Amino acid sequence: MTLETAFERHALPLEYPFTIARGTATEAEVVTVRIEDEDGTVGVGGAGPSPHYGETVDTVTTVLPDLLAVVEDCGDVHQLERIERRMRETVNRNPAARCAVSIALHDLAAKRLEVPLYRYWGLDPAQTLETSYTIGLDDTETMREKTETALERGHGTLKVKLGTDRDLEIIETIRSVAPDVSLFVDANEAWTPREAVSKIERLTEYDLAFVEQPVAAEDPEGLQFVYERSPLPIAADESCITLEDIPRIADRCDIANLKLMKCGGLREAKRMIHAARAHGLEVMCGCMTESNASIAAACHLAPLLDYVDLDGSLLLAEDPYDGVPMPDGRIDLDGLERAGTGAVQR
Repeated sequence: MTLETAFERHALPLEYPFTIARGTATEAEVVTVRIEDEDGTVGVGGAGPSPHYGETVDTVTTVLPDLLAVVEDCGDVHQLERIERRMRETVNRNPAARCAVSIALHDLAAKRLEVPLYRYWGLDPAQTLETSYTIGLDDTETMREKTETALERGHGTLKVKLGTDRDLEIIETIRSVAPDVSLFVDANEAWTPREAVSKIERLTEYDLAFVEQPVAAEDPEGLQFVYERSPLPIAADESCITLEDIPRIADRCDIANLKLMKCGGLREAKRMIHAARAHGLEVMCGCMTESNASIAAACHLAPLLDYVDLDGSLLLAEDPYDGVPMPDGRIDLDGLERAGTGAVQR
C-alpha cells in the first residue's frame, strides 16, 4: 500500500476571547494532517497543541515530517499499533503532533472499510452523551450574556471557568439565569488546597456536578487534601496526562479527564479509559480549542465515557471542518452518515 502524506497549519479565530486562570486566547492555532492511499481515499487528523504542555504549531510542524515518514515507510494504514509504537520511538514527546497522525490513520482505516470509526471499534452509537459548553472567564455580566446565548443554542450542560476573587459571584449569577442545566466548574489549578476546600464548601449550594482541577498539577498532595475533604466530586485534568498518571491520581480524584492532545493518540486514549475504569474512576474526555479535524475523532469515544467536554470546535467563529452531528450539544453518532471520524472539509 502506498501512502502519501501532507500537513498545513491554520489560525482559527474564536467566537469570543477565551479566558481561563492562565490567560486569554483569541484564536486557535492548529495543524491538519492528510494521509491519502493509492485509491485516493483521504484520512484527516488535527493537532491542537497547547503551550502549557510544551507544544506549539511550530513544534508540531517541526516533528511531523519525521512522524509521517514512519507512516509512509510502514505503508499499511491498518498497522495502527506498529505505527504508533514507531512514532513514539521516533518522537517521544509532542503528543499533539502524534495525535494528529493517529487520528488521520484511524479516519483512513475506517473509510477503507466504509464504516464510521465507532463501528470500526465495535462500540454502541446509542450509548452517547451530551457535551458540556464552556463559559470562559470574563466580567460577570458578560459571562451572564454568554450563558444566555448558550441556553438559546440548546446547551443543557455548562462548564464554567473559575480562578478569580469573584468565583462565588460568577456561579451565583450563572445559576440565576440557568437554574436547570447540569453545571460543573474548572479552576485550572488556580486555587490553593485550603482555598479550594473553602470555596467548594460554599459552591455546594449551587448544585454542581463536580469540580475540575482545583489545585496545581505539581501538588499531588494538595489534590489529595482537597479530594479527601471535598463534598463534591473532583476531576483531574492537568494532573492526568498519560497512561502512567492514572494510578497516581486514582486515590486523589473521582474522575479522570483525558485529552487526545495530552496523551498522543486514540489507541492511548482507549488504554487510559480502561485503566481508569480498573482503578474505579469515572472518565471524561476533554479537548483544547480545536477544529473538527480532531474533535470528530474524540466524539467516537463517547460510548466509553461518563462525561464529554468536546466543545472545542463550538468555540470557533467558524470551523473549516464539519464533524459528528451535535444537536443541542448531544453527540449523535447514530446520525453520522459518513465513514471514518466524520470530519469533512466544508
